Amino acid sequence: MAAVWERSLLEIGEWDRNREEWRDIRAELGVNAVPGLKYSDSAGGFFYEDSGKLQSVTRNRFIHWTTSGDTLQLMEQSLDCNLLNNTVRIKFLNCHLLPGGVHIHETHDRVTLLILTNQTVHRIVLPHPSRMYRSELLTEGHVQSIFTDIGKLNLRDPANSFMIPGIQGHSTNSTASATWLNSDGEALFALASWSGGILIIQLPEQDAAGNPVLLELKHSSVMQRLLTGWMPTAIRGDQGPSDLPVSLAVQLLEHDAFIFALCQDHKLRLWSFKDQVCLMVADLLVFVPASKELRHTVSLGHKLRLAYSSTGFFLAVYLHCPKRGQFCVFQLVSCIESNRYSLDHISTLFFTQETLVDFALTPTDIWALWQDEDNQANVRYISFEHNNAGQWNQVFTQPVAEEELYIPEDQDPKEAYLEYLFAPGRFTAHALLKALQIYCRGADRIVDPTMDGLKKEVTLAVENAIQNSVTEYEFSQEVYRQLQVEFWSKFYACCLQYQEALARPLALLVNSRTNMVCLLKKGFQSFFFPCLTIDHLYMSSDECLFLEDECSLTDDPDVARDLHRLVQCLRLVGDAITLEMASLMETAVSHLHPPEKAAEQILEYLLARDTETHMELQSKLQDIRNPGNVIQLLLREMDQEGDLDTGDVQPPHIRMNITQFFGSNVAINIVCQAVYHMSVTRFLICRDLLILEQLMLHLGDSMNLGAGGYLLQLQQDLIPRTSLLVCSYFVVRWASRSLASAVPVDMMESNLRQLSVLELTDSHILTTQRPVTGPGTVVELFYQNVARKHILSRLLSQANSPLNQPLINYTQVGIALASHLLQYLWANNSSFLFAEFLMGHCQYVQLQEYVRLLQPWCEVNVGSRRFVLGQCYLVTGEGHKALECFCDAAAAVGREEFLDRLIQVEDEEAASNPRVQYYNKVLRLLEDMALPALVLQLAAIAVTEARDDWKILAALWTKIFKHHLDLGHNHQAYESLTQNPDSSR
Repeated sequence: MAAVWERSLLEIGEWDRNREEWRDIRAELGVNAVPGLKYSDSAGGFFYEDSGKLQSVTRNRFIHWTTSGDTLQLMEQSLDCNLLNNTVRIKFLNCHLLPGGVHIHETHDRVTLLILTNQTVHRIVLPHPSRMYRSELLTEGHVQSIFTDIGKLNLRDPANSFMIPGIQGHSTNSTASATWLNSDGEALFALASWSGGILIIQLPEQDAAGNPVLLELKHSSVMQRLLTGWMPTAIRGDQGPSDLPVSLAVQLLEHDAFIFALCQDHKLRLWSFKDQVCLMVADLLVFVPASKELRHTVSLGHKLRLAYSSTGFFLAVYLHCPKRGQFCVFQLVSCIESNRYSLDHISTLFFTQETLVDFALTPTDIWALWQDEDNQANVRYISFEHNNAGQWNQVFTQPVAEEELYIPEDQDPKEAYLEYLFAPGRFTAHALLKALQIYCRGADRIVDPTMDGLKKEVTLAVENAIQNSVTEYEFSQEVYRQLQVEFWSKFYACCLQYQEALARPLALLVNSRTNMVCLLKKGFQSFFFPCLTIDHLYMSSDECLFLEDECSLTDDPDVARDLHRLVQCLRLVGDAITLEMASLMETAVSHLHPPEKAAEQILEYLLARDTETHMELQSKLQDIRNPGNVIQLLLREMDQEGDLDTGDVQPPHIRMNITQFFGSNVAINIVCQAVYHMSVTRFLICRDLLILEQLMLHLGDSMNLGAGGYLLQLQQDLIPRTSLLVCSYFVVRWASRSLASAVPVDMMESNLRQLSVLELTDSHILTTQRPVTGPGTVVELFYQNVARKHILSRLLSQANSPLNQPLINYTQVGIALASHLLQYLWANNSSFLFAEFLMGHCQYVQLQEYVRLLQPWCEVNVGSRRFVLGQCYLVTGEGHKALECFCDAAAAVGREEFLDRLIQVEDEEAASNPRVQYYNKVLRLLEDMALPALVLQLAAIAVTEARDDWKILAALWTKIFKHHLDLGHNHQAYESLTQNPDSSR
């Protein structure tokens, strides 16, 4: 497997293929709305305790939510199976959900949601997944979410909801809150009170008698039980709210609950709920350089997070300071004699970003989410103990879509915009729908809100707008093209606006047990995926690279330095390439022209237009000690060629509890998007390397570029290998964006019949044949129905596989699945699984394009590709082309695994002439398709191949006789009868 640089991560968006169907629930407690009150949108999530255990029913399962105004949207998801009834939208009438006011707690038989609004608190108790079904009974498509029966609950039940007494509800500036369940099953809510203290609301255990209890944790270090209601601050006359909590957190320790309050006076206070005392007050300004200015100010921007592990109890605070924020990480230390606690300072981490959206703490790292001036997410993480250089690790977030599209002169603007807008993973269905409604100024309800339906509606809307703008009956093609660009760009701008709103980052969701990290946004979520080392080197800026990054590929420090310099050169080339130059390479590969010729042309443009880059490249190339050696290292690392097990996967080899592993739509999206991003990055690396190699050839002996004979090595070995990789990654990238076709039932049945004739119906190309819906790609369909089972079987057979570990490691599993999938898509591997899958699942248009793209350069499975192309021609009614392909494929019989599988027979005598056996299979196929003329042509070829084998000849002449007779060719039928060596026939 390729080297993985797990410290660098890539964001992969989880897009809605079709709009989510939300079930709406209303919760009303009869409160009045507070005028003018508005809170920011927020998000959060929850991982089940055993989500990292292979044997658990909650494996790879999690919940996440977003809040906006009075609305809470909840979604439960799994990486293994698609959950039914997994979305719900709850509207709390006349209330506003507190940011961060949704909390989930898990017990052995229940999942409890504790929710806080500005005026109410709510408890929703749901069954635990382990109580809903047994793990061995889980079957795909029949796994219910815990939200299935949430609509049956009474959200107005006084036992599970409570209206906070007061004049206008919770109107303090702070929205801090925390919740917990105690050992008696009681639900407790903590939130900042008007007095600057902490208000505690205690609901009795579910289904138990009793009334809610209000408590106030005050600075006087006592708990006050409020039996008669809640008194406003002005009546009580308590101290001002200088110690108002701005962030709260709770940690359960033995039989107590520790409440941590980070206050706006920059102090951290620790309260014991059991003993009703303040155990600690820590002044955090002690850890802030030049803190005098801050002492006389308050801050609502501080944040607090907790983490607990076997090594200790950690807490991290984010102190919001002008122009610079900082994180302080502490370990809680107790003094048993005095029952007092103190903080052991571990580290202080600085960052220049000002707008912190959210951060998370694990027992080893801090994860932070910022938002820049362009509203783009900036995510970094760092080890709070081992960070001598203070270097934050990178997460390469999704870039904003291009503000303007480059449309080549030879491309129709409508097709270009539609291809870009509806490319998988680019725009969500919700953004496209909103843009369409605004563009059409309140269009009627969209009947078909799927991606296919939206594509038709969008096309119709823009074309109608163009027609309505035309005042003349006749105009030139040039004028029409300008109108197309104008109106399509307007619609595209609407899509950008809504997509940007939906992509606003809200929160981080980190699972420290499995290393899974999600970025929650207003309209969707995304996942972080580990970068392979080569990708990390190419995408990172110079200031983020260190020599140790390259050392994961080589033990030789000189080679590592050469690799660092080579990657710097590649980035220089990539930065200098314009859209027009990039289009040259894309067009060349697509039109089957040699990539090295396109690289020469691009180099000519670069040399003519960018002298500065040329000079800098020359200087950096001089610093590479052995360019041939380091280029070989780079090519080896990117080449996916290797041995793959192409035999049938036997279900018993995959344990029952693994059969669904990473098989949900979410997981399919993650793995296949990861492969797509790898192919995109690797294509760019290989393209830039090819241009750089052409520059080295251009410079020739005028520069000292290593040992003698290097230029010959460049021409005869390195450039051809690089060119091959350019084509290979181009094909993977194309396949990862090629949409799968919906398959009509009659075509599916016809295909099954043909495969039965070929005796391929038991092959690994077929699983349950199901129609393709939505804009899934052929790679996603391939992974879902075929490749995943092969990959799991291979991983389970490896002793050091991540599937043979006690706990799931998301990064290791993800990279293993993506790397193996990339190998199965790699054209120069012996496996023919992908092309066979396309044929078996009726993806004929995509299969023809796949064969076309491979034709000039791929020398593996040439005969097998001709055979499946013949199958495509049979389906499209081009029988003579099909026959030509079948005849071409015969030359590879005995040399290629797929063709050998076609002719497997038990009769050793028949197997002595495999090519004739192959012809017999094709003849049966042509007979099944009712193509007698083609049968006669192929049978004549088979006769010449059979030579003196009288049994085979007798069967062939009998077949020829029959079809001539059926066609009324009596004379030819009689001649074939006389040619038959078996007189009994």
